[in-house]
Amino acid sequence: MAKYKVVITDYEYKSLQIEQDVLDQLDIEFITSAQCKTEEEVIELARDADAILNQYAPITEKVIQNLNNCKVISRYGVGVNTIDLDAATRKGIVVANCTDYCIDEVADHALALLLASTRKVSLLDAYIKRGVWEYKRAIPIYRLREKVLGLVGFGKIPQNLSLKAKALGLQVKAYDPFITSEIASKYEVELVDLDTLCRTSDFISVHVPLTPKTQGLISTKQFSEMKREAIIINTSRGPLIDEQAMITALQSSRIAGAALDVLEHEPIKSDNPLLEMEQVILNPHVAWYSEESERELKGKVAQNIVDVLSGFYPRYLANASVKSSLTLKERSS
Repeated sequence: MAKYKVVITDYEYKSLQIEQDVLDQLDIEFITSAQCKTEEEVIELARDADAILNQYAPITEKVIQNLNNCKVISRYGVGVNTIDLDAATRKGIVVANCTDYCIDEVADHALALLLASTRKVSLLDAYIKRGVWEYKRAIPIYRLREKVLGLVGFGKIPQNLSLKAKALGLQVKAYDPFITSEIASKYEVELVDLDTLCRTSDFISVHVPLTPKTQGLISTKQFSEMKREAIIINTSRGPLIDEQAMITALQSSRIAGAALDVLEHEPIKSDNPLLEMEQVILNPHVAWYSEESERELKGKVAQNIVDVLSGFYPRYLANASVKSSLTLKERSS
């Protein structure tokens, strides 16, 4: 019998060989047969597991209370909104993620959505495929240079995006109460409050983690302050934007458009009004992806588990306060 049992709650990858290769550093039984969607399914699968790999399945307080041996929960991605961090910390369970695997990819995708929206690339493509060869269907199109990109959040991804946007002649502003003026100055970005960002930006790109405090951060008030020519871009998490407020703003021409890689409910429901809007670009939560970033993600989240089961804190520790109840070692590098 293997020394440790590691389960994966759910996944959408073709292969788990990278994870298996990393976990093989230890005597681990890796259970890969489940695709959990409910709390009950996770509990049944993971009740006696030493570690959990998680993608979308809910790791709620109820689930955590029923974990008898779990030492670490490692999540595919930057966000840990599928996991009740407080409940895990109270039970002395390490929560880990991967905060640096897709910085270029998401920044590039946000910029691609911005360019596609302002140049109306997708709209014109759709018309041509319907037999309409006419640029006037896309009027108005505005010059990009000197327009203002407003970044909601200014962590690693939006910092990366700001450099690329400035190379195109965009002015960049950011709202982030946790970022110092020294960091903003390094990137030549103006720090402003959220109201100012909404009023003065031509493009608004959302880059904050989803928490109870940030859910619905962009809602009716924010849309009412935006320019009528404004386009909102989201490559972070769908619930950061109040979707019904956004739909109302789009239907009333309060804003000019939206480019969304993420939505409140994924996959999108067939009756969602966004599907019928020409001024909206929709993608299937793909901004994180490249062949390179997927390999990096899979290896790093598996290594988080190996680290903890080997007696170390993982490189990507999401609940640092758990250290008060654990005696794991810090890695030297």
